Amino acid sequence: MMEALPRLVLVVEDVAAEQKLMVALLQRAGYKAVGQSSAEAAWGWLESQGLPALVLADIGLPGESGLDLCRRIRAHPDWRNLPVVMCSSRNREADRFWAQKQGATDYLTKPYTPQQLITMVQKYVG
Repeated sequence: MMEALPRLVLVVEDVAAEQKLMVALLQRAGYKAVGQSSAEAAWGWLESQGLPALVLADIGLPGESGLDLCRRIRAHPDWRNLPVVMCSSRNREADRFWAQKQGATDYLTKPYTPQQLITMVQKYVG
């Protein structure tokens, strides 16, 4: 089984400016952060780099959605306990419910403040 990479957050966000901002905020808070712009790229990263401490994934990605990525992570025998936080600008109960059904650990609604982002990460990474 792969060892988790301590304090490393994998950010899966297709909007480049948003991805850069999330990575910068996390780094400023003392975390390591890596950005990927699609579910497919994130999956490739996971297979080659190992387990991050947390995956933060946007639901609306080009190609596979963040929910697809979450489902694939949950189906992987070594990764089923990896915390996955879904991010979306849709704050309907149905979206939260669906994210949880796909195995999401938590749900962060956009727009969020830098503090909300850091608080969410601290909940799972410490």
